[in-house]
Amino acid sequence: MSDFPPCPSCGSAFAYEDRNLLVCPECGNEWTPGESAPADTGLVVKDAHGTLLYDGDSVTVIKDLKIKGSSSVVKVGTKVRNIRLVEGDHDIDCKIDGIGAMKLKSEFVKKA
Repeated sequence: MSDFPPCPSCGSAFAYEDRNLLVCPECGNEWTPGESAPADTGLVVKDAHGTLLYDGDSVTVIKDLKIKGSSSVVKVGTKVRNIRLVEGDHDIDCKIDGIGAMKLKSEFVKKA
């Protein structure tokens, strides 16, 4: 086993030295010896199938969604482009053609 500290990102014990950096072969993280653990990099949002979503992704609606206060419905298969991730119960901000700006829950979409 090596004398190097474990990876601060994933905890792997297989870190190795490359010039003046330590490198984790499992997650690809690079850090300098003595550096503290990285801060939380951001919001983690997964779709209905467990795929990670990022700002700017396109998603497809997997269930008919009734719109509160309206008789409109977002139909299954509706493709939504250029999503934005936000914190809260409804974690996707987007614009849907023919409907307008909406907030969606990630559990009702899949990555397109």
